[in-house]
Amino acid sequence: MTTHPAVNADPGVQIGYPAARVADQELTLGEGARLRSGTILYAGSRIGERFETGHNVVVREQCEIADDVSVWSNTVIDYGCRIGAGVKIHTNCYVAQYTEIGPGAFLAPGVTIANDLYPGSSESAEVMSGPSIGAGAQLGVNVTVLPFVRIGENCLVGAGSVVTRDLPAGTVAFGNPARVRGLVGELEDISSRIQPDDASASRYRFSPAEPADDKTALGNGVTMEVMG
Repeated sequence: MTTHPAVNADPGVQIGYPAARVADQELTLGEGARLRSGTILYAGSRIGERFETGHNVVVREQCEIADDVSVWSNTVIDYGCRIGAGVKIHTNCYVAQYTEIGPGAFLAPGVTIANDLYPGSSESAEVMSGPSIGAGAQLGVNVTVLPFVRIGENCLVGAGSVVTRDLPAGTVAFGNPARVRGLVGELEDISSRIQPDDASASRYRFSPAEPADDKTALGNGVTMEVMG
């Protein structure tokens, strides 16, 4: 059974795909959803209002998704996840089973979340659990987050990082493994570091004064001093 009032869905969308794992086959989908072609919503989840997807998005069963969540093309949200209001998940992301994402968090393209510490181990499978990502946290392009990790509220994680341990709220972290490098509140104002480039489709570039050494790029184009 599927409950979905007003839905704007392209041809090729499947709402309430049967879920073999659960007895409860009801899918609740709030008003104002916009579902693009190739989207598959499994039965057995509860999804809030104004849910929006790109193309070829899969949301598995037993997920709880709050209002105003966006999930973009070729992303999979596996079963048993909880996603807060206003979360934005970009393209080509994988959100593993039993992951929690707090309100207002953002996952850039290619973010991968893991939930099995020892793949192939039956004991590890019994305690399978994704990470908890705090409200307002921002994860850069191609970040990988390992099982059991807690990422604090409003953290900023740089592109390509592998998060293996907890990150305190409000911190900037990057690297493999990701290490805390500073505080979000101390980031240099971006306007002081760039200049327009009217001749390019890439509208801005780093200013000539931008130091080329001792700094490491974050996923949003900001850099910070690497702290020892």
